[in-house]
Amino acid sequence: MTAAFVENGQASDGRAWDYLLQTWRELDVPEGWRAEIDEGQIVLVPPPHAHHNGIAEAVQSRLYRGLPEGLGIYQTLGVHIAPLGKLYVPDLVVMPRVLITDADPGTSDPMDASEALLVVEITSRGNAREDRTKKYRAYARAGVPMYLLIDRFDTRGPMVTLFTEPNEDGTYKHTDAVPFGKPLTVPSPFDVQLATEEFPGAS
Repeated sequence: MTAAFVENGQASDGRAWDYLLQTWRELDVPEGWRAEIDEGQIVLVPPPHAHHNGIAEAVQSRLYRGLPEGLGIYQTLGVHIAPLGKLYVPDLVVMPRVLITDADPGTSDPMDASEALLVVEITSRGNAREDRTKKYRAYARAGVPMYLLIDRFDTRGPMVTLFTEPNEDGTYKHTDAVPFGKPLTVPSPFDVQLATEEFPGAS
């Protein structure tokens, strides 16, 4: 993955997370970049390709059609994977709106990933492996009910995969995968069909 790393050069095990989180809060990240905490390091991820943003917009637009009252769809929202001591910034995350409105205005703390109903990650060439493996396991361990992986660099061709029913061992019980161009249903509470033929790069 193309990234810069900020090492945790101090702190015992008991203080490592607090140190990393405080550093993360204080970072002045360039516009369009994202800062995440993974493997005891702060990772700076560069802005993605325009197609990546186009896919995110298309998914968000579809999800809004079936979005239940009280839920919101957020970009650039940090989520804490408490069982693993990680912090990711998904491309999209669906959470109860009240958690966002009630957040402490004086800090920039991440949300608890276990509160998310759906997390969406769209691969870039440099981070596809992390989205397929590390983040798959992390979201399952956090108990995120649905993980939507949009993989533009799958060896089979661009694919969209919805993982549901997380296990505590870091896997999902069910997988529904379609190539770009085929519809994919996102079940309750959304009950919407993603028209993947509308994604940039689908044709």
